[in-house]
Amino acid sequence: MSGSLWLKPPATTPPLAAPPRPRPAPAVPAGPGPAPDPLDELAARLDAFVAAAVHPDEIAALLESDGMTDAHIRLTYGRNDSFALAEDLYARVERCHPEPPPRTRGGRVRAEGLGGCLLRGLVFALPGLAYVLAGPLLAAGPGRYGLPAGTVPLLAGAVTGWVWNQALSHRAHTWLGLGDRAAAARALLTGAPAGALAGTAVALAAARDGELPAAVFAAGQSLYLAAATVLLVLGRERALLAALSPLAGALPALRWDLPDPFRAGLPALSLAAAVLVAARALRPGTARGAAGRGGPPLGTSVPYGLFGLGSGLLVLDAGLGESPAAGAGAVIALTLSMGPAEWLLHRFRGGSLARLRTLTTAREFRRAVTGTLVLCLGGYLTVLLALALAATLLWPGAPWPAPERLLTLLLLGTVLWLGLLLQAFGAVLGAAAVCLLAAAAQTLEPAAGPLAAGGAAAVLAVLTRALLVRPTAHRL
Repeated sequence: MSGSLWLKPPATTPPLAAPPRPRPAPAVPAGPGPAPDPLDELAARLDAFVAAAVHPDEIAALLESDGMTDAHIRLTYGRNDSFALAEDLYARVERCHPEPPPRTRGGRVRAEGLGGCLLRGLVFALPGLAYVLAGPLLAAGPGRYGLPAGTVPLLAGAVTGWVWNQALSHRAHTWLGLGDRAAAARALLTGAPAGALAGTAVALAAARDGELPAAVFAAGQSLYLAAATVLLVLGRERALLAALSPLAGALPALRWDLPDPFRAGLPALSLAAAVLVAARALRPGTARGAAGRGGPPLGTSVPYGLFGLGSGLLVLDAGLGESPAAGAGAVIALTLSMGPAEWLLHRFRGGSLARLRTLTTAREFRRAVTGTLVLCLGGYLTVLLALALAATLLWPGAPWPAPERLLTLLLLGTVLWLGLLLQAFGAVLGAAAVCLLAAAAQTLEPAAGPLAAGGAAAVLAVLTRALLVRPTAHRL
């Protein structure tokens, strides 16, 4: 079973902002007295739209679509053109951006608090204990490509699962965003078993003499990835955590040798529990008519699979340290950090929307969003560094990480967090391309790891700022 680092649902599904709700039109003075200002009348008529606009250009586009020419604007409102009139309307009407809607699960409000995000981080990391238990049983003898025996089929199956299940979770979340939970379950019901078969086939094809036990473990890993995708997409994190609880028996294996039946039985028990819970969660997908309409094109989910491939390869490269303990510590830190990373993504989105409702100029908004971005990224890197140091202290015999390895880990964390942020705002193709290029560079030339991670982090930082300082990026 795998740590399933990239099985968390894509962050693009919940809308960032709901459609503007109508507001009561401000009263326009009537009766005897001075004639009303035409600009006040126009502001009252367009109040709801102007209040929710994130930039005067949106208002100018509406005015032009209503057929207002520059000549009419000069004659009626005394402004030079639609852009000048839009700026006056934008300044006159108080901002009233709606709050982002809460995510729901089965019709109930689902909080995106720190506790829930930390729970998902724990769920992402716990399956790694299966490797601690079953590691001595997987293969013996020399490995390939400088890796321990049995590693190649395990990695092949894991990467296949990351790619497939990231694309599948995006498609299922798209159905959830359309309000069709049965169709989402149907997509998972057909896609999850296919992903398990694909991962198993790739692992078996990659196995060589003496690696059959590792290939069998990889088949179980693929089946677990499929079940975990179902449960995480459908919001059943607590059920998945309960299914993973037998793996806590791996903790004694860190210091003492355990009987082989014990090492094999606990992962098998946890796998069986996860599959049974996922099958129960998929019952709505078996209902007649659950397939619904055609749904979004399949091609829209491909970039999410590519992002899963690139980010998965980067994490695997971080796990190939100078020693197994050092590599495991890096992977554990990255996996556990995904919980705080998700919470900080929500904090960034919430902070950006709050500033969208209170700031009136694009320059103020750019400065505020840039500051929020720096604070959230800095907070994530602080958590990642603390987790890496804690893993080093708690792992028996783990060497203290060299400064250059810590720097590479932080650069990799920057790449992953910014990539997830871009994915959350729909710019997944750019994030996937950068991660794939960085992963290719590290695979072809391992010594170029810090340079590749640093270059990818710099490119993603530029892309992120260019996209997210625009007010229109924070509205659907």
